[in-house]
Amino acid sequence: MQYRRFGKTNLRLSVFSLGTMRYLADADNAQQIIDQALALGINHLETARGYGKSEEYLGAVIKGGLSVPRSQVHITTKIPPTADADSMRRCINESLERLDLDYLDCLGIHGLNTWEHLKWVQANTGCMKAVQEAVDDGRVRHVGFSTHGSLDIILAAINTDFFEFVNLHYYYFWQRNAPAIQLAAEKDLGVFIISPADKGGRLYTPPQTLKDLCQPYSSLELNYRFLLSDHRITTLSVGPAIPDELIEPLQVADSDGELTLEESLIFQTLEKHQKSTLKTDKCSQCFACLPCPENINIPEVLRLRNLAVAYDMTDYGKYRYGMFENAGHWFPGMKANRCTECGDCLPRCPEKLDIPALLADTHERLNGKAGRRLWE
Repeated sequence: MQYRRFGKTNLRLSVFSLGTMRYLADADNAQQIIDQALALGINHLETARGYGKSEEYLGAVIKGGLSVPRSQVHITTKIPPTADADSMRRCINESLERLDLDYLDCLGIHGLNTWEHLKWVQANTGCMKAVQEAVDDGRVRHVGFSTHGSLDIILAAINTDFFEFVNLHYYYFWQRNAPAIQLAAEKDLGVFIISPADKGGRLYTPPQTLKDLCQPYSSLELNYRFLLSDHRITTLSVGPAIPDELIEPLQVADSDGELTLEESLIFQTLEKHQKSTLKTDKCSQCFACLPCPENINIPEVLRLRNLAVAYDMTDYGKYRYGMFENAGHWFPGMKANRCTECGDCLPRCPEKLDIPALLADTHERLNGKAGRRLWE
């Protein structure tokens, strides 16, 4: 296991962190996963107030005694932004009690996803007043935020200079947040990548087309290598539902050097394959089509189509597409069948895509059952 400095927190975190959103089968399962993670060299455990009984299960393990000294384990929990300080005070106290901790190594404002959330953070009477009190009295040592928000919101949140780290989405198959990674590095923020295996493409169950294109590597391994070769990134979340799901990811826990020539050539092959398959229907993700009058997240819809057509990543596309209209600010936007063919987006598209036709095609390909946040 390799370890990296987590930005200005100066914590040394393992390049893989244990995410605890999926270990909720029962307390014994949580215990086994935590024990396995620590034995394999993971020293950062990350939970959240909203992850069902995750804090409670982790607290039971802590109360029973971790397999390594507490001083060698860094624990993060996340709490949603609140409009008032009192609510945040209560949440911090409840999380500490559930976790059986006197202090948190890191507290993340969870889901700083909207301009309203950012307004709460910036208000003198908002949640950060209570967070600062907890920092001052030693109950919280470092403060950051997690986000599923748009790039402009993420950049604005980083520029508040309130935070020491950021948890965000960024993967080989979704690089929209590259400017946020760069700004975080410039401001010396630790960077935690959310769910690279699952949100990054459901790469633990890749389609055959993607398997063939990535040979002799797995698509999961290549995505991890894409991220670990970037030393602006500190740590990647791995969220096992059972202990054995830690094994495959951690096989690359020591492979954090520059991309090899062979790896780089495979990424070039993936890009060439996408271009040749999609031809003139490829959306380049420039975002010039927004805003949409019907609030369709056109770039994300067409990104999912890109992946489904080029790499047969249809199951992943259905999984993510099903979140539209069902996950609130965690995954905003309407489904593609809401398109009225108003044509508002057409003159703004530099590639002259027939966006209404592509939206209709995507809906036909990917519309399935509704999705929701895992902890719901």
